[in-house]
Amino acid sequence: MPGQIPLIGEKFPEMEVLTTHGRKKLPRDYESKWFVLFSHPADFTPVCTSEFIAFAKRYEDFKRLGVELIGLSVDSTFSHIKWIERIKDKFGVEVPFPIIADPQGYVARRLGMLHAESVTHC
Repeated sequence: MPGQIPLIGEKFPEMEVLTTHGRKKLPRDYESKWFVLFSHPADFTPVCTSEFIAFAKRYEDFKRLGVELIGLSVDSTFSHIKWIERIKDKFGVEVPFPIIADPQGYVARRLGMLHAESVTHC
């Protein structure tokens, strides 16, 4: 059953996810902190790459505010790792925050980010 995007002030649903920084338990691993979970449709795309570079360049600004960043897409951990290596090699920017691998769309569906009748097949 599809989920619903948590609104401000609502509790984030508990889940364990696989990221480029290992397994994370959300929201438990970020207790007493804010986090911004942002998604992108696919690794290696120009717009997604520029967005990740922008987030990476402002990472310390977020940290100073007590906010952690977490990326998400339906790509695999291997794809994420190769993509962030490419960003570092081509643009000289390190992506310091974890990216959730969600190839089956479990996280996206649980958060109501994929419509049940979406043409996106995970």
